[in-house]
Amino acid sequence: MFDLTPVTVLMRWLHLVSMATLVGGMIFARLVLARSLGAIPPEGRDALSSRAAEAYRPLVIASVIGLVVSGIYQFYSSSGHSLRHNILFGLKMALALHVFSVAVLIVQPRNPRRVRMTAGVAISGVLIVLISALLHQIY
Repeated sequence: MFDLTPVTVLMRWLHLVSMATLVGGMIFARLVLARSLGAIPPEGRDALSSRAAEAYRPLVIASVIGLVVSGIYQFYSSSGHSLRHNILFGLKMALALHVFSVAVLIVQPRNPRRVRMTAGVAISGVLIVLISALLHQIY
């Protein structure tokens, strides 16, 4: 029923850690950092926001790579899914592409829409986790 080979366990771990880093960072950025920036004068606000994005950029890139590599491995190591599973999987992939593309834009320097963009990525990320839970129930 469960494949516990070292590579499969490693890929599952990589997928979960990458997802937690990417989605968790966006939730933190939107719900904690963005609110905290309001207490700082405008000139310092932009500097801190840009510095935080610069520090988060390597984690975003590593997380996206980790999710793509582990996701491809998991996709090709399983087979024989129902139509419902395939529909949910397609929706999950569409949301994942949204998260990946916008996450890369969020960590770019001098992005005036960073706060708004983090909200959308955080919502998509939470929906992906919900769909993943549903997929594990159908599989």
